[in-house]
Amino acid sequence: MAREEGRLDLVSTPMGGPASIEQPETRTANGRDGAHQTLSTPQAAFVALTGLLAALGVALRPSGVFTAIHHLFFGVFLLGGFTRLAAACTPLPPVSAPPLAEDDLPTYTIIAPLYREAEVVAELVENLAALDYPRDRLQALIVLEADDEVTKAAVRAIALPAFVQVLVAPPGTPKTKPRACNHALDRARGELVVIYDAEDMPDPGQLREAAARFAAADPRVACLQAPLRIEDPGFSLFLPSQFRLEYAAHFEVLLPALARWGLAFPLGGTSNHFKTSALRAVGGWDPYNVTEDADVGFRLAAAGFSLGVIGRPTWETAPTTTGQWFPQRARWIKGHMQTLAVHARGPVPRQPRTALALVLTLAQSVASSHLHGPVMLVAIVAAMLDYLPDAAFAIPPWDLVLYALGWSSAALAGARGVVRAGGKPRFLHLFGMVGYWLLQSAAAARALHQFVTAPYRWDKTRHAPRSGRPGA
Repeated sequence: MAREEGRLDLVSTPMGGPASIEQPETRTANGRDGAHQTLSTPQAAFVALTGLLAALGVALRPSGVFTAIHHLFFGVFLLGGFTRLAAACTPLPPVSAPPLAEDDLPTYTIIAPLYREAEVVAELVENLAALDYPRDRLQALIVLEADDEVTKAAVRAIALPAFVQVLVAPPGTPKTKPRACNHALDRARGELVVIYDAEDMPDPGQLREAAARFAAADPRVACLQAPLRIEDPGFSLFLPSQFRLEYAAHFEVLLPALARWGLAFPLGGTSNHFKTSALRAVGGWDPYNVTEDADVGFRLAAAGFSLGVIGRPTWETAPTTTGQWFPQRARWIKGHMQTLAVHARGPVPRQPRTALALVLTLAQSVASSHLHGPVMLVAIVAAMLDYLPDAAFAIPPWDLVLYALGWSSAALAGARGVVRAGGKPRFLHLFGMVGYWLLQSAAAARALHQFVTAPYRWDKTRHAPRSGRPGA
């Protein structure tokens, strides 16, 4: 018998008509701790004291400060190298969830927040319409900003499927993706909810897989992350190739390994499948955190929930220019710094497994992003100064071991991720990772500046329509 109680009573525009746009009332904040407070008073005092001691050290004993930074660099990269190596050697989590019968599928809400995305909104609607899920159990909420007249006009020109509804977030601050998502969460009628971005092309069977996994999983599982795969642009530019390799290592290797180890992890910015009740229990998303995905994953873990992964991917496009990549990466690093600050003063330090996961993921990545460029620059200058007098290098052997371990573990994770995603690793791309890490340090410098001067600023990533379909 069909689950009549699970059917959605849709309020939307039928296929063939113009989109009607609902503008409901403002959502109020829930008052919890979050990124609206950049640093607590003890954290600010600690940072100030550390900076003062560092300045005194540079003035009185610069060699000691450089030695300390060298040891910190060594520890951070050793931890990162061993984590990637262990993840690359960890098999994928076993999948033992039989597909659900049609009548047993739960209701599902899709939230797609858009801002200045008129060029791709029609493509997004096409991709949502391709999802294989019963329409009487499906609700899609496209969320627009009140001042985004161009995207609103583009949506009005589209013949929307009957399950798609358009909302407009009321004017207010901060104007961020998580604020728009919270606005939609108030109106979500599904038992499960998933986030998709404007450029996303999810696998048509992704919702069914997530629903089946939730039904078979431990009740504490609150979120399942689908892998994000970068489409092959058809040409070998440096940034797209490195972005694709980075995503493969992260979503095909690191996150599945963390899930298998039973550790929390920072969620990706899209294709997070939540139990709606669990998401509401932790207050939804932090509207002030510019990487709300990373934050909510650790808030779920701190509340006693667990995370998992599924196999059916979502395809995305890669930035092709530094003008696209640089502000996006700076925002990610800044958001990870926000998330670290929030959870360092919350319950996570009293939860050893969650604290370990926070260190292995966000703390390690933030530290390495800030340290890699400056330390490598100092190392290159020191090596050249050492070489000039006698035409010989005297690099400490343990530093050579560290460099070899760092690159080889990253290359192994990246290559394994590409293979798991159905592609073939390219050795030139693997060697290019060193240059990509240096670029990340430049983005980290901007992130640190914005963390102090503009913590809630959301640098927008522009998207263009696809010129082709995803490739291996």
